[in-house]
Amino acid sequence: MSTALAQHAAAELALQIAGDRSRWEHLVRHDVNQRVFAPLDAGPHAGAWLICWMPGHDTGFHDHDHSSGAVTVVSGQVREERIGADWQVTGTTYRAGDVFSFVSGGIHRMRHVGDEPAVSIHVYSPKLQVMGAYAFGEGGMQRHLLGPDDELKPLRATA
Repeated sequence: MSTALAQHAAAELALQIAGDRSRWEHLVRHDVNQRVFAPLDAGPHAGAWLICWMPGHDTGFHDHDHSSGAVTVVSGQVREERIGADWQVTGTTYRAGDVFSFVSGGIHRMRHVGDEPAVSIHVYSPKLQVMGAYAFGEGGMQRHLLGPDDELKPLRATA
């Protein structure tokens, strides 16, 4: 099993990657129909992704299984909403230069907010193996396993 980075180290790595535009700027592309995401090199103990956002883009609620991580916003605005232990949803809007961390197993969603396209850098440690995407319905909450390269989007519960 690989060594996981501490939350502050993941946040520092996200900021370091964001600060070196030559590592990711050529990958920025916005598509109104879906988020554009591309893997980035983050070293042996973490995985990183560039994600490009447009109005209407939403990951839906999900977790990162055994990985924790950090996100920094490079441009535009995104909103993160978390489900707390009491099942209450709380949210924060992040702007260019902001960074935030999350723990493994936590359930959250991210979505684009604002009028201009957004770009964010995401670091996960250990590297993502699987994610859980959540659907909510009359029967409660359903978790669906996704691979690290699968696109996250809001899901609808099945009967």
